[in-house]
Amino acid sequence: MNSDAVVGLMAEAIRVTMLISAPVLLVGLIVGVIISILQAVTQIQEITLVFVPKIIAVMVVLIVALPWMLRLMVSYTQQLIMTIPMLVR
Repeated sequence: MNSDAVVGLMAEAIRVTMLISAPVLLVGLIVGVIISILQAVTQIQEITLVFVPKIIAVMVVLIVALPWMLRLMVSYTQQLIMTIPMLVR
């Protein structure tokens, strides 16, 4: 196993991790910004006001995107398992 193979495996693992986490993180960011703008406009400075909408939005995204996330993880795992014999040589 040479360094090119290791770098390739790590790059693919990072790519899959970023693809899986991106929808949840983006929705959390967008909801947080929207709530912060509303707080600034209305001058309500309640810290806990951000958490409930953000948790609800993240849960909705997880429910909607979970099948896609699972397919991506399963395909990556299958690909990784099939390349193990070539990496051992």
